[in-house]
Amino acid sequence: MTGEDIILRLFCMVDDAMKDIAKHPQVRLYPSELVTIGLLFALKGAPFRAFYRWLKREYHHLFPRLPERTRLQRALAAHRGWCARFLANPTFFTIIDTFGIELIHPAREGRSPRQVGRKGKSNYRWIVGIKLCWLINQQGQVVAWAWKTANVHDQAFRSLATQFEGQTITLADLGFRRRGEPQANLKLCPPGTWPERRLIETVFSLLERVLHLKRIPHRVSQYIEARLAYVAALFNNLLQLNNGQLSLAEFAL
Repeated sequence: MTGEDIILRLFCMVDDAMKDIAKHPQVRLYPSELVTIGLLFALKGAPFRAFYRWLKREYHHLFPRLPERTRLQRALAAHRGWCARFLANPTFFTIIDTFGIELIHPAREGRSPRQVGRKGKSNYRWIVGIKLCWLINQQGQVVAWAWKTANVHDQAFRSLATQFEGQTITLADLGFRRRGEPQANLKLCPPGTWPERRLIETVFSLLERVLHLKRIPHRVSQYIEARLAYVAALFNNLLQLNNGQLSLAEFAL
């Protein structure tokens, strides 16, 4: 599948989901064009400057009214809420876990008073960055997500699962256990039990290998959140394009 095929198929899916959103007369891009560009940015995984140069060089014929780079980046961040349209519905069982994302090298910690990332542990190693929490359904689709700094314990993400109490049973590791508090719809799984929970490890490996999300260059909260929103929307769209199969290597640009 060529890059142009991927772009056109993503655009068709996005356009079908956003028919009710009208184009503002003062903007250059239609809402579906803007969201498609956001999905491409999440798929490409490069710094935004490099992504913009690539998009303008290779696919300017698909986006002839592409705005200036900084204006485009601000628009993507401002309209990140549109990505919620592409989140999936919960199934009988869902799975929750966190994924560590590095923002800066640990040696640079504390150099800037505006630093967003914090020092915490991810996969038994120290990072300075954030934690991304995904709640996925039995098909691997993202149902809900949230992020916090890396020094925050997994317990802080419990509300992501408990908001669906009565709709789903959420499988979680013991990191989500909070003593003295009812578990609600959380099913805490000790090591070696409930192998179904390993599905989220496969999903996270795709985030690292295909979407290059283990380390991101963003330094401002709104751009971090925008990147994560487009990643979640992209992941669900790619699964739909691939008929639900968790093998996304063919979509790498």
